[in-house]
Amino acid sequence: MTESTVVPRQQYVQCLSPAGLHRIAYTEWGDPVNPRVLVCVHGLTRSGRDFDRFAAAMADKYRVVCPDVAGRGLSSWLLDPRSYGVAQYVADMVTLIARTGVEKVDWFGTSMGGLIGMALAGLPGTPIGRMLLNDIGPHIEPASLARIGEYVGRAEPFATLQEGIDNAALLAASFGPLSVEEWREINTPLLHEADGQWRYRYDPRIAEPFKSTTPEQNEEGEKFLWRSLAAFEGPMLVVRGALSDLLSRETAAKMVETGRNVSSVEIEGVGHAPAFLALDQIAIARRFFDGEALRAS
Repeated sequence: MTESTVVPRQQYVQCLSPAGLHRIAYTEWGDPVNPRVLVCVHGLTRSGRDFDRFAAAMADKYRVVCPDVAGRGLSSWLLDPRSYGVAQYVADMVTLIARTGVEKVDWFGTSMGGLIGMALAGLPGTPIGRMLLNDIGPHIEPASLARIGEYVGRAEPFATLQEGIDNAALLAASFGPLSVEEWREINTPLLHEADGQWRYRYDPRIAEPFKSTTPEQNEEGEKFLWRSLAAFEGPMLVVRGALSDLLSRETAAKMVETGRNVSSVEIEGVGHAPAFLALDQIAIARRFFDGEALRAS
């Protein structure tokens, strides 16, 4: 590969919400004309830069596209916070996929990115071919929702970049035993400096629809995702962190039973969600996207 294919290209695409237009930022790795495209979508308060190391490892075979979901990273904040939800995110991803110029893509979705992927995968004529779901399923354990609700939307400033990096590492401690350098690698893009203070880049208003969703709405959303999972015809790999408080072992097993072509693996020593920085974790994804059979665990 040339240097131009292993260095990310910062790109933008214009998308539409009921309140107006907004820009979705994304980094693109690999050959820019490669028709084999892998879309990697991050979790609730994270960014597409979580995938830098993984994308670089996959760029020999894929054009890897890593968006910042609306309200995160370098993407626009939505004019109406009520639009922060899976329906808008799916619409944005459809626009992004159209920008790639291909009919089919593969999908790697961590947490929220997996919810977006499941919703899109169940639609007639879905553009998703193969899909890896990283520690997420149709059913989310209530205790994990409560845990996430305690920190999402908080907008306290930090005196230094390192203080912000350390805070993000504390919130994401269940990603696994990452090194100081790895935390700096994935957390630095989450922060920006303004008026001598460091803050998270994400729009704190993403918490509004998250916290206002009723139990009845959660139940209907779960039913929809189970139907979507059952409708998806492509190969699906469910990756579960063995210590996850969000995706239970029972839910992962039910996903294998419900889907048409679903397998699962479990990664020891991590919770929600495996960071896919380690070589052995990257190898799991690479084997799946290469079409190799993976032994369930």
